[in-house]
Amino acid sequence: MRTLDPQTSAPDGALSSPAVARNTVPILAVLRAHLPARGRVLEIAAGSGQHALAFSAALPGLDWTPSDPSPDARASIAAWRAGEGPPNLTEPVALDCLDPATWPDGPFQAMVCINMIHISPWTATEGLMALARRVLAPMGLLYLYGPYREAGIETAPSNEAFDASLKARDPAWGLRDVADVAALAKANGLALTLRKTMPANNLSLLFRRVP
Repeated sequence: MRTLDPQTSAPDGALSSPAVARNTVPILAVLRAHLPARGRVLEIAAGSGQHALAFSAALPGLDWTPSDPSPDARASIAAWRAGEGPPNLTEPVALDCLDPATWPDGPFQAMVCINMIHISPWTATEGLMALARRVLAPMGLLYLYGPYREAGIETAPSNEAFDASLKARDPAWGLRDVADVAALAKANGLALTLRKTMPANNLSLLFRRVP
């Protein structure tokens, strides 16, 4: 599982990420405002599974499907689900944005992808957008969260340092430009409908699948 936060084993064997504890509440506020009351949600790169646990519990009308290509991540998600998971939290699936053979059948009313785009090659973002085009229902929501670059807006020093550390780990990683992400989304039939500033120099980007 790719993460830049220390991971420790929770008592039930699940993993715990400090970043999740910091950003769950502000992300949930955005999701509450824009997700439908009912439907299917596909979470991409669900990591430890804490977001899936928190969001599915807070949004009981949504069937929440977490996914991750990492067996370690899926084991953690399954452990959280077994210990505390609500009925609407499904078993994790082994979805890899780079492998269309692993993509589930739609339609989904929403896709949620938190802190993946900068910790993966650009080809993963290309796969993410192609997946959204394939499985999102018309006017379905794609929610992205993380740090980005924006033309005409100075990048925070902490984000510049973070970007440098990412590229030191893997030259294919790094902060992406919002304009590049939006252009790729548009090429896949998705329109950027909202940019929202979030704590700690992050952004929420919301896209809708154009009918």
